[in-house]
Amino acid sequence: MRRPTFSNLLLASGLLALTQLMTPTGAAAETRLALVIGQSAYRAVPELPNAANDAKGMTELLGNAGFTVTTAANLSQNEMRAAISDFAGKVGASGADTVALVFYAGHGLQIDGENYLVPVDLDPKREADIPLQGVRLNDLLSTLGALPTRARIFMLDACRNNPFPALSGAGHGLAIVDTKAGAPGSFISYSTSPGAEAEDGNGIDSPYTAAALTIAKQPNLPIEEVFKRIRVAVAQSTDGRQIPWESSSLTTDFRFFGESSGSTPALPGASAMALAGGTRSLEDWRKELRGKPAMVAYELVITEDTVEAYQAYVELYAQDTRTPRLRTVLERRRQMLAWERATAINTRASFEAYLVNWDNSDLAATARRLLLRVQNRNYGQPVAAASAPAPIAVATAPTCPCSTPTPATPVNPSVPPTIKKRVDDTPPKRKVVDTPPKPRRPPPPEEVVVYERAPPPPPPAAVGVGIGIGIGMGRGGYGGGYGGPARGDYRRY
Repeated sequence: MRRPTFSNLLLASGLLALTQLMTPTGAAAETRLALVIGQSAYRAVPELPNAANDAKGMTELLGNAGFTVTTAANLSQNEMRAAISDFAGKVGASGADTVALVFYAGHGLQIDGENYLVPVDLDPKREADIPLQGVRLNDLLSTLGALPTRARIFMLDACRNNPFPALSGAGHGLAIVDTKAGAPGSFISYSTSPGAEAEDGNGIDSPYTAAALTIAKQPNLPIEEVFKRIRVAVAQSTDGRQIPWESSSLTTDFRFFGESSGSTPALPGASAMALAGGTRSLEDWRKELRGKPAMVAYELVITEDTVEAYQAYVELYAQDTRTPRLRTVLERRRQMLAWERATAINTRASFEAYLVNWDNSDLAATARRLLLRVQNRNYGQPVAAASAPAPIAVATAPTCPCSTPTPATPVNPSVPPTIKKRVDDTPPKRKVVDTPPKPRRPPPPEEVVVYERAPPPPPPAAVGVGIGIGIGMGRGGYGGGYGGPARGDYRRY
């Protein structure tokens, strides 16, 4: 019998160590459940062949990562709602120490600021059909958000181009969803930036899923780092045409492969609030990027994906070949943040403020429609409409920080604008004339009514002085007494 050589033993120990690293040891301390949906066979529009491949690849990856995976393909509206409901039932029954993940590959649309997942049987004739035939993304988020879980992860490869020609008013891509606005413990990832469109790809998988299948396998990477690397990889593979985006409110650490500790605080993710304000100022980013090679600076700002980072790059690297595309990303990001605020506030002033700077955007027609809707909602309340607050400049800050928005023009001509008359600071003096007071007319005399008892009738001659007892029941009540009149007989003078 041949004994194993030292090199064979070393190779075996190395494979064992690698296997231990690739094993999702964190899954031993938590339950992992996943729902994977791939929508390819659309009935009213051309098929999406890569969506089925994306779902198949993610099913295999998540199974290796310790998830119990439920895979569903080509779902109608009723089937999609039933699949989400069944999955929520499994998550609710598995307890609070559960990581729930939903991966969706297929078409997605935004209508009136709401995001919708598209069932394969959707066949809209107008924008108003989407809420009736689609599945609201917020319904999915709310359904799982109401359950006690350790973490909820949503991966949406759903930002492809709008395939329905009847929906001319639908905006490009998906609207921003800020996970911080809901229950904590959520992570949501888009295959591209809000308001942008993702590519289906030339390979068997989309650029987003292809990057995720490779990078998520790397051991001991926190989920925030995984998706930062996915963003850089997709930007490189698409020459900057597609930049994934995410929002996080996770409160625990999570790794696809490797040890996950529920007590370890999660790294701060790129949330929608961070996109609006940023954790680092514009001046901080100028200092960070100044003097660095353009390629190094480009990867830095793509990794962080904030308005301040993009603004610093386009200022410092104005001549770089990547700058025009990043300037477009920056402009679109600001527009989508303004759109998110307008739809969240949902008032006449908020939509007018959006139209001040984005009157020619793909969402302008929707903004005007929603503006008319809130005007009709407030019809009959002219005081409230006239006292609407002025547009907030920060909500629709244009690319140039020094430009000043012009006042909005009312879209509905039936609502007249409020015109303030000019008032002089020094009003003219009035001539004071002393006039004697007019004599006051004396009040009319009051009618005095006196009620007096009628004198008692004289006693009969035949009978002397006697005692008469009478009980009177007149209109004014009971009357009578010893020797009094009968039936309450009163006289009026």
